[in-house]
Amino acid sequence: MKRVYARALEALRSVSRHDFVSGSDLVPSITGHSIPREETVSHILSLIPEIEPDQVVMHVGGGSGYLAAVLSELAHRVVYLEKNAVVAEAARERFFRLGMHNVDVLVASVDEAPGPDQPCDLVLCTTFIKERNPLAHFLREGGHLVCLEGRAGPVPSLAMFVKREARLERVRTLGWVDFNRNVEQILIDQGVVDDKTLAEAKAEAAKQNCRVLDVLRRKLNLEEIDLYRSLARQRGMTFTDADELLPDLHPALFRRFSRTFLDLSRMIPVAQDDGKITVVTDDPDARTDQLERLSPNQVIDCLLVTPTDFRRIWSALDLTVKGSNFAADHGAGVEPKPGSDGHSDQLLANDPNNKHISPYLVSVYEAILLDAVSEKASDIHIEQYGDRIRIRLRVDGDLHDLPQYQLSPREFKGVINVIKLRAELNIAEHRLPQGGRSRLQLGDMAYDLRIQTQPSLHGEHAIIRLLPQTGRAMTITELGMSAMIGGRYQRLLDNPAGLVLVVGPTGSGKSTTLYAGLQTLADDGRRKVITVEDPIEYSIDNIQQTRVRSEIGFGFADAMRAFVREDPDVILVGEIRDQETALEAIRASQTGHVVLSTLHCNDAVDSLQRLYDLGVHPNSIAGELLAVIAQRLAKRICTHCRESARPDPVILSEMFPDGPPADFRCFEGAGCDKCNGRGTQGRVAIVEYMEVDSDIRNAISSQPPIGELRWRALDAGLITMRDSALDHVIEGIIPLSELPRILPRERMAPEVRGGRRSQE
Repeated sequence: MKRVYARALEALRSVSRHDFVSGSDLVPSITGHSIPREETVSHILSLIPEIEPDQVVMHVGGGSGYLAAVLSELAHRVVYLEKNAVVAEAARERFFRLGMHNVDVLVASVDEAPGPDQPCDLVLCTTFIKERNPLAHFLREGGHLVCLEGRAGPVPSLAMFVKREARLERVRTLGWVDFNRNVEQILIDQGVVDDKTLAEAKAEAAKQNCRVLDVLRRKLNLEEIDLYRSLARQRGMTFTDADELLPDLHPALFRRFSRTFLDLSRMIPVAQDDGKITVVTDDPDARTDQLERLSPNQVIDCLLVTPTDFRRIWSALDLTVKGSNFAADHGAGVEPKPGSDGHSDQLLANDPNNKHISPYLVSVYEAILLDAVSEKASDIHIEQYGDRIRIRLRVDGDLHDLPQYQLSPREFKGVINVIKLRAELNIAEHRLPQGGRSRLQLGDMAYDLRIQTQPSLHGEHAIIRLLPQTGRAMTITELGMSAMIGGRYQRLLDNPAGLVLVVGPTGSGKSTTLYAGLQTLADDGRRKVITVEDPIEYSIDNIQQTRVRSEIGFGFADAMRAFVREDPDVILVGEIRDQETALEAIRASQTGHVVLSTLHCNDAVDSLQRLYDLGVHPNSIAGELLAVIAQRLAKRICTHCRESARPDPVILSEMFPDGPPADFRCFEGAGCDKCNGRGTQGRVAIVEYMEVDSDIRNAISSQPPIGELRWRALDAGLITMRDSALDHVIEGIIPLSELPRILPRERMAPEVRGGRRSQE
């Protein structure tokens, strides 16, 4: 191979590639051709004719400007040609900032670009073009064109042409040029990671025996789908998802290959058609050469999927293969004999240790868990209605069926037993409800599974709650509260003492809101925080968390009495359930601690009546209560398909009896691949916020009727749930249709403020 000449080496050393790394806004437009590796540029310079100091050079497909910058160190003048105006403008700014004044920027396609003032000695084209003849008019007579060939292959080659009598004549093929970058280089070029963070991730990956990309994704909290879609674009791969592939998988093709080979190569064959094998991988750097040797005369088409989807596809194929084997061994569709009580129909052996569990049923259960994780479900419902088995996921508050699982009643019983075994429940007990927990590890992500089984008319049902264990909770900002309420909540945590309550029905996100406050305190690190919970829902670093153990007589109140002797600054009580816990919470507040807790009630003012009912003295409530946050969860509009919507006239008439404001607006999600066509993605807290001031303290002490407490709170500045919900509707965060789900009918219209109300 021809060596790089001395001036070219000096040019490479004088231009820093890091100066041309893209900002996040340019990531979709910048590929390996746009910002080639330093080794690639060096190789190109070794292949093309040597550039003299008095020559004019044009670079077509300039991209980031890195290669043009290197050329500017060698030539008298460089013409940078790029058809993407945004990319070209960014390059122009870089050239100006770096003092490269001999680079002229042209924004145009090859066909539309005007001829340069001075003919070029060399035109270097590092992007694929349909027709090279238009480039001839940029060249002087005898000048050279060097351009790419071999678009279909994995690595293109450079070919050289010379201009003679206004025509281009081929001279020769110069050699292969590899523009591919590995994942680590792509992430650096995108500005996602720097060299230091990458080095740390490599060291951590070596210790944990995992991939560097998995470590980076966890450390930098990168969204899996967005990351892999971007990597696919950069690598020139097709990005797809499991939902597209699952209906048409090819189990027979999967059986043809060694599981060990597929696991090591990180590939799964999913389809075969007309001399082409389609495989999926979750490794953007995966190589298909070994698979090509195993499948002669077959073209390998490699698609990129996320690690979660890779596991889903693997489990689905594994499930099908094991299911076929299971059916062959046990006979598909076998029904109990007449007179049988059904218990002999279980798919687990009845030996004492229950070791002979069917791998097929384990695969079914694991596939369901993978689907739940992929859909970001909070709960799984596994139910039987006669001979019909129904599996549903709760996503953003609503239940959705998983129709791909067509289980027989016999298989259903087996899956229930798998769940029981994983949760260490008694599989022989079918008459009583049972509760337990287990753990799911998916790559670097762990989930705590809360499992409840419930006898019913047709058999046992199972409900599984999935709690991701990230070591971090959501932040107050991520809760979706308005900036004003979020700021007030933050200020509450800075108080030296007092009681803060978060109230609402089950599943309204109370714990999440409390944990967001705890995360703020954990990040601060200047105060000691202790919690007592039943159960511990999320593990948070730097927080001392304790679990209630009622079986040994250790309850909330017992924990509170012990905590005050451990020098805490903040105490979290998972729930105030009884008088004893309520009184201990008040006492802890009175002795100089901030106490955070939850109550089950409907709104902020209702929490006061609940404390009265628990036997707490009104003066104690008035003296210690700092604020009450009542909340519900509403679906968040998908930001990728949000659009203006026509308001529902029925809801509008309830919200505004006297007519809506002239500037009222609302939004909805049209449905896209990001939200699986639902139009919503995730949920946001809609809160009612009552801060206790002197007027409310006086009202609490006098213990008036709940209606009077409500209007006094309104006059004192209560931020109602209607106010919060309406702000979120106008800002395009939640759809208008969510309001009847979170507001009772009597609270849809504005509540009257100002002045005493007459008592009926």
